[in-house]
Amino acid sequence: MEGAWMTIKCTIICVLLGTTWGLILGLGRLAQAPHGIWKPILHYGVQWPVRIYISAFRGTPLFVQIMVVHFALVPLFINPRDGLLVTSGLMSTDFARALRSDYGAFLSCVVAITLNAGAYVSEIFRAGIQSIDRGQMEASRSLGMSYGKTMRKVILPQAFRRMLPPLGNNAIAIVKDSSLASAIGLADLAYAARTVSGAYATYWEPYLTISLVYWVITFLLSLMVQHMEKRFGKSDSRT
Repeated sequence: MEGAWMTIKCTIICVLLGTTWGLILGLGRLAQAPHGIWKPILHYGVQWPVRIYISAFRGTPLFVQIMVVHFALVPLFINPRDGLLVTSGLMSTDFARALRSDYGAFLSCVVAITLNAGAYVSEIFRAGIQSIDRGQMEASRSLGMSYGKTMRKVILPQAFRRMLPPLGNNAIAIVKDSSLASAIGLADLAYAARTVSGAYATYWEPYLTISLVYWVITFLLSLMVQHMEKRFGKSDSRT
């Protein structure tokens, strides 16, 4: 039960942070200006870095990313001796040591999966936004609405309904991918099964049990996504 609760916590946090980060990356992927000084700035300073980021995180295994974050990125910032947050005075040595000791694996898991999920979600947002007719943006801008307001009030609400299925699939993938964090000591479902199998030399019971728990979690998540699809699709139905 403790492992299941840890998996659910990681999933909720990573889905929320990954979706937010993916939205930012997706908007950066579409950032452009028709002319003027902002055209090369947005193209080379925003679009290309985002493209490289997305390509890098989609083209490398998540397991490797978890290892890099846990053993390189997180210590770079919160190492009690020479972490950047410690040396800059933003974090005390005692707090950094306690954070690494008590929540190091959890923090690494959340950061790695969030960065990875953001790369995939950004493409979902990009495709969803581009699926909306360009005339909607032009009509809103002609009415005096800003780019940000148009995105928030007109484009994203329509695109979100089309993005629900792939976003739901991404959330289900996060549930399963969180099991990789057991390799760095995160006490989730996979870690619990490995511990039980090592202590009692039994493998059928623990691994079949966590498979069932994973299936239940993903099944409930898929039902929630289907409910949201039906709810948001009511406006499209004709009576």
